[in-house]
Amino acid sequence: MGNLRALREITARHKIPLYLDACRFAENAWFIQQREPEFERFTPKQIAQQMFACADGCTFSAKKDAFANIGGFLCSNDDRVFEAEKNLLILTESFPTYGGLAGRDLEAIAAGLAEALDRDYLEYRIASTPYLGRHIADHSVPIVEPPGGHAIYIDAGRMPPHIPREQFPAQSLAIELYRQAGVRSVEIGSVMFGEHARHELLRLAIPRRVYTQNHIDYLVEAILEVKARKEELRGFRIVSAPMRLRHFSARFEPVRRAARE
Repeated sequence: MGNLRALREITARHKIPLYLDACRFAENAWFIQQREPEFERFTPKQIAQQMFACADGCTFSAKKDAFANIGGFLCSNDDRVFEAEKNLLILTESFPTYGGLAGRDLEAIAAGLAEALDRDYLEYRIASTPYLGRHIADHSVPIVEPPGGHAIYIDAGRMPPHIPREQFPAQSLAIELYRQAGVRSVEIGSVMFGEHARHELLRLAIPRRVYTQNHIDYLVEAILEVKARKEELRGFRIVSAPMRLRHFSARFEPVRRAARE
């Protein structure tokens, strides 16, 4: 919260609007409650209210903390910005009262915003992520430490180490994990960021209110099985890609030989 307040002071001083990417607002509120003494007696909802009070608006993907299957919203406390956004919405999507979403999806978002801030839910959800991280890290799977609230990031630059960056080691790991166990993960590395990538990471995001303890244990076993034969993994090359955002729709094929063979 201190970082957010300091940022608010800077943006206000320079008259720059501050918008939050709020798709993980509930998890962030939980971590503030757990780690910042000033807020240890606050509820997650009270903390979230203070977070949003620091901003001029927010963008929100409702498929994250709000439990919805689709949709999201854009908020602003500037009437002129709101009018411009509303007019654009009418031209591109539909009327402002529903934004092109079905009524059931609007109801799901409304309910999800409240349920996401439930203390018991947050405690159970966020406990699952470090459980996964701890159990694979204890078996020498390199991960980004400490674990966060919604995902574990495997350092694919170190697992598998024989695949060079230009052959997308995290993409190779993602493909193998899907083939091995049907687990869908996502590359956060050179496929996504190209030459600007600082790391080669594989993100394992935990779906909300979907996985049981047995699911997490199955995921641990699948990762360890892939790790046991990591030397067999091959690099990949891009066969085709769009001009922008290749991360979403590029096509790949395996290289004929691993780099050190």
